[in-house]
Amino acid sequence: MELTLTPNIAAPDDFYAALLATHDGLTRAESEALNARLILILANHIGDHAVLSQALHAALPPPAKRAPT
Repeated sequence: MELTLTPNIAAPDDFYAALLATHDGLTRAESEALNARLILILANHIGDHAVLSQALHAALPPPAKRAPT
């Protein structure tokens, strides 16, 4: 299976609004924890290590924008 990077969400604006609404009233720490749980839930749903590896790579900032190590 390949990672889908082209738009693939029905009603993406509605999903984005729901995502933001889910964070309403949370502290920064609670919001970050929600994001972490959501990532793990979706990763579990995908279940394919190769696809998850592709997603990790795709999520990295471009090399020119990465913090120096």
